[in-house]
Amino acid sequence: MSLREHALSLFRGALGTVRPAPMLKRALKLQGDGCPQLLVRGQAFPVKRDLYLVGFGKAVLGMAAAAEEILGEHLTRGIINVPLGIQESLQQAGMQEMLLKPHSKIQVIEGAKNNLPDAEALKGAVAIQELAEGLTADDLLLVLISGGGSALLPAPIPPILLEEKEKLTKMLASRGAAIQELNIVRKTLSVLKGGGLAQLAHPAQVVSLILSDVIGDPLDIIASGPTAASSHSVQDCLHILTKYNLLHNLPKSVEMVLSSSPTKPTAPENYSHVSNIILGSNTLALEEARRQAEGLGYAALVLSAAVHGEVGRVATLYCQLIQLVCLGFTSRGEGPLGDELRGNLLQLAAELQIPGLHLDEFLQALRGLGPDRPVCILAGVGLGLHKAQGTGASSPQGRCEILFLSGGTDGQDGPTEAAGAFCSPGLVAEALQEGLDVEAFLRNNDSYTFFSQFQGGHHLLVTGLTGTNVMDIQAILIRAMERS
Repeated sequence: MSLREHALSLFRGALGTVRPAPMLKRALKLQGDGCPQLLVRGQAFPVKRDLYLVGFGKAVLGMAAAAEEILGEHLTRGIINVPLGIQESLQQAGMQEMLLKPHSKIQVIEGAKNNLPDAEALKGAVAIQELAEGLTADDLLLVLISGGGSALLPAPIPPILLEEKEKLTKMLASRGAAIQELNIVRKTLSVLKGGGLAQLAHPAQVVSLILSDVIGDPLDIIASGPTAASSHSVQDCLHILTKYNLLHNLPKSVEMVLSSSPTKPTAPENYSHVSNIILGSNTLALEEARRQAEGLGYAALVLSAAVHGEVGRVATLYCQLIQLVCLGFTSRGEGPLGDELRGNLLQLAAELQIPGLHLDEFLQALRGLGPDRPVCILAGVGLGLHKAQGTGASSPQGRCEILFLSGGTDGQDGPTEAAGAFCSPGLVAEALQEGLDVEAFLRNNDSYTFFSQFQGGHHLLVTGLTGTNVMDIQAILIRAMERS
């Protein structure tokens, strides 16, 4: 099998283990008939009167189908907001188990085309808001949340219009605002984000089941935290708008909302009626990819489930790891060049401060491998892989076959139909021969256009919407070239 086929096999195996329906069925049970109880990982929640369900996110359709199967007649009504086209995509892929049955009590609203808030997503958010506002102390609200939920739950605080909120978000992004900063502004201007949904549902019991697509699984960040206390205040939002010189360039509606918002986040005790439970995350997918790789004969090592940082620096980390593995294939890994690379890697890792990355242990594991054992390095987040070509064919990399796969587990990388792409040093060499400015594509964060240029998009990873979402999976496959 080619490295491409191996990488695809790993990716599909990882996706299989984070399918939402099996995960939900392992965690959720309904017990008893007289006064039924909802059991979530051993925690009991009495169903005193009516049980409602709402959900939003890329993995929520499969979660809702499994939940309705478990809850049966006890479910009163439900509303879910899911990505545009997901029902058709799953139907075409033969994933019937992730679709709701005919005559379901759950209303499905599709929206957020290309992962951007729109009028349909707003319609669904308003319906969810109205359901939450009508609940009583004896009701139970089951909330299903996954990545992509933020775009599917747009509910600007009146009189702000959705178009005004989105224009402000785009202006911030164009001026270099980080995703964390964008989320703080979104939450501050939203009725439902930043704990708003939980507050509207009070005094009903709220149980949120969450599939995380964020490093470290922070409850107030996943889908912008609709059922979690916000750790930010309006002052944080004002600080961000000032930082990017937008404070005096705001729509009147936004000025009005900011001037009347409370200056401190809601106290945690206001969330005593809420239980937030993480069902799954990127770690599960990586572990399955590791098992698949070992089954294919690779020495498989998980770098971290929380790789983050400036793209160029993370790329350098990956590329130096590749160089070190290739040196090992030539039995030069223990020489001065290998020592230099190990020193550089340890210094870079210390600067990046990636959670869960124990690079010294990782490098020790690499040292223990045989010279001909192919290696698979896995991480949870292509980077400039062409930089690993070093000085040309005479370098150690010239005697290695290398493939890098980066794929979004949701099947959609940004506003494109691709989940990710396969990259190799040879591909970039081909691009340079054809006069393409590789660095320009990297600077513009436009890898989709770059990979579309070759063999009719053959290097793109196209899966269609997968019905799950636990961040990206990255795999580096390295094996020695066969000696002729």
